[in-house]
Amino acid sequence: MTATDPALTALAQGWCALSLLHGKIETHIERALQAGHDLSVREYSLLDVLSRQHNGEGGHLQMKQVADAVVLSQSATTRLVTRLEDRGLLSRYLCPTDRRGIYTDVTQAGLKLLREARPTNESALREALDAAAEDPELAPLVRAVETLRAPV
Repeated sequence: MTATDPALTALAQGWCALSLLHGKIETHIERALQAGHDLSVREYSLLDVLSRQHNGEGGHLQMKQVADAVVLSQSATTRLVTRLEDRGLLSRYLCPTDRRGIYTDVTQAGLKLLREARPTNESALREALDAAAEDPELAPLVRAVETLRAPV
């Protein structure tokens, strides 16, 4: 295989299209969340992930798991948690069974903000996907996104 191999070129073009779609969606959602709720996409994602925790076995996420879920490094996730904690949207506490572990919960204020922001996020996502579907290069990716289902 050479650098000009058509298969490699197609693969690179596909990756560029996927990256472009992601950027368009994230930018559109970011603007909507910032304007309506003073939240970034990352802050919204973090609140959303943490709001899904439960008190059952394995129900609380360790910082590494949270970082993986929001696609950030552990250090960036810790900084993000600190920012949201400073705003009163999150709280941290020691794990009751392992004093080395620290868990993070969404406060009532954080849950309220998340409830208010969720329709904005969903509508901005729909708008961004609809706009991207008009681009023949992105339309197949939009269809793929629309058919994906979260693992059960």
